[in-house]
Amino acid sequence: MPAPKDTRPIVISGPSGVGKGSLIEKLFSKHPDTFAFTVSHTTRKPRAGETDGTSYFFVEHSEFDKLVSENAFVEHAQFGSNKYGTSHRTIGDQMAKGRVVVLDIEMNGVKQIKENPSIHPRFVFIQPPSVEILEQRLRGRGTESDEDVRKRLAQATSELEYANTQRGVDKIIVNDDLEVAYKELEDYIFQ
Repeated sequence: MPAPKDTRPIVISGPSGVGKGSLIEKLFSKHPDTFAFTVSHTTRKPRAGETDGTSYFFVEHSEFDKLVSENAFVEHAQFGSNKYGTSHRTIGDQMAKGRVVVLDIEMNGVKQIKENPSIHPRFVFIQPPSVEILEQRLRGRGTESDEDVRKRLAQATSELEYANTQRGVDKIIVNDDLEVAYKELEDYIFQ
């Protein structure tokens, strides 16, 4: 399949447990020379096997804050005591290689990018068939407590409301069947 005509970055978002990772993995697997991730910056310490510049750019809090003040990030967020950000530079580096950048971004990051659309991406939201099915998927993973599932469902409801507004996203794909959802994602990207 030829490269997409529209080579702007693609921001893929959606609630935890909706299957974003599976769809992105399939996209990269089927088109290994077309798409690329960026390497994010983080203030967390490297885990075993992670390397600076490949897994993340590991930086101190002061350096991260300096990058924020310099508007170096298209989006950034804090999770717990650690900060994460996607830099303009890492997106530009991949685009310069002729790759279409795919960003797996949570909803607050989507909102930041929309407020400062310096990269003019396409926004794709992966939606569950229903909140009830999303809850079944989350509980079926067996990795989260009841409290975590409730928090994720509350967040999912907020994300669904945002995505379904006029300003939300460019494309909504309901992931009821992975193959059908993947085909819809691929068709949209390569249209």
